[in-house]
Amino acid sequence: MATIAAQPFSGTYHARPEPSTFAFAVRHSGVFWYRGTLPDVTATLRADGDGLALEGSARVDSISVTEPAAMRASVLGPEFFDAERHPEVSFRSTAVRLTDDGRAEVEGELTIRGVTRPVTASGQYTSPRLASFGEIAGLQLHASIDRREFGFDWQMELPGGGVAVGWEVELDIDLLLMRADADDAGS
Repeated sequence: MATIAAQPFSGTYHARPEPSTFAFAVRHSGVFWYRGTLPDVTATLRADGDGLALEGSARVDSISVTEPAAMRASVLGPEFFDAERHPEVSFRSTAVRLTDDGRAEVEGELTIRGVTRPVTASGQYTSPRLASFGEIAGLQLHASIDRREFGFDWQMELPGGGVAVGWEVELDIDLLLMRADADDAGS
């Protein structure tokens, strides 16, 4: 069994906008997973003594759904993200646990459409290391949510049975983190 790791982080790390991602997948028409991203991601991981704090956000209007135009309008509209009133999805951790074998578990509050709910994500981390452009680290997290808990209530019954859009949404966050003083130096 893995034990809690000694704190491998010190200081502040910012997610690099490229290639960090916030991705989602939802079952569509009961036959395939519809996948998309909110690529305009910001995140900060701060080490404070033995504790860590993670917070971040993703701009809803950066969503990868572009075609058809009517679908993009629907996804950004009041039945789904309601981007005009709620332009960001945000997260703030309440607990971050890292194990000595590279596993990560993060508890916190996820806000979508102005609704905040507790969520637990699990995944992997890569300890800080030097690269040619500064000190970097990685954090990959996965969580599942019921979209109804965030006000995504739209649904349509399909003629042959089943529903158009599944209630469960899979979330995948992949962050390339760079130590803040490397960012400040223009790296």
